[in-house]
Amino acid sequence: KMNTILFDLDGTLTDPALGITNAVSYALKHYGIEEEYQNLLRFIGPPLVDSFMDYYGFDQEKAQEAVGYYREYFSEKGLFENVVYEGMDQFLAALKNEGYILAVATSKPETFAEKILEHFHLSHYFTKICGATMDSSRSKKGDVIAYALDQLKITDPNTAVMIGDRQHDIVGAHQNKLKAVGVLYGYGDLEEMKEYQADYIAKDLNELMAVLHTL
Repeated sequence: KMNTILFDLDGTLTDPALGITNAVSYALKHYGIEEEYQNLLRFIGPPLVDSFMDYYGFDQEKAQEAVGYYREYFSEKGLFENVVYEGMDQFLAALKNEGYILAVATSKPETFAEKILEHFHLSHYFTKICGATMDSSRSKKGDVIAYALDQLKITDPNTAVMIGDRQHDIVGAHQNKLKAVGVLYGYGDLEEMKEYQADYIAKDLNELMAVLHTL
């Protein structure tokens, strides 16, 4: 039976829009690029190196340099320019009280994820907080999920599920033979969840709880 729930962080536990968009904007200014706010939102979710390469044609080295500039801002200010989704505290408490093991699997560097969850008093709900490495050697969502499963000593994929708001969460879960629940209150839409074949889709925390109780 499913007893372990992996959560994405950005767009699933918290709304990080302000901090991420400010940090990306700060990085892009080093290359003389001014970007509209709406275009900065696409940085929420995917690994940063990939986004700088995909959206601005940066090569690997330049993208890595841009991530360095991003982190200059993010590590000081952007980290806490973030909002916990309404009702999340109570939602996590309810799952914990029901006996579920909760963990985080995020493409954000692990050290940042830990600081954010501690700052918002959510870290105590999670058995493990797993994220990317600072050198991007572990940044793809599938690799982070594999690392989380290893940390949790999970060998049967049927005992765990992944919850996230973007295609990377769905793809990463399936790469690890996990079922994936796509949530619609974050930064992915219904079309994206259907295209990448989320096993379940929930529009809010009430629907998410109902889905989890069926697994």
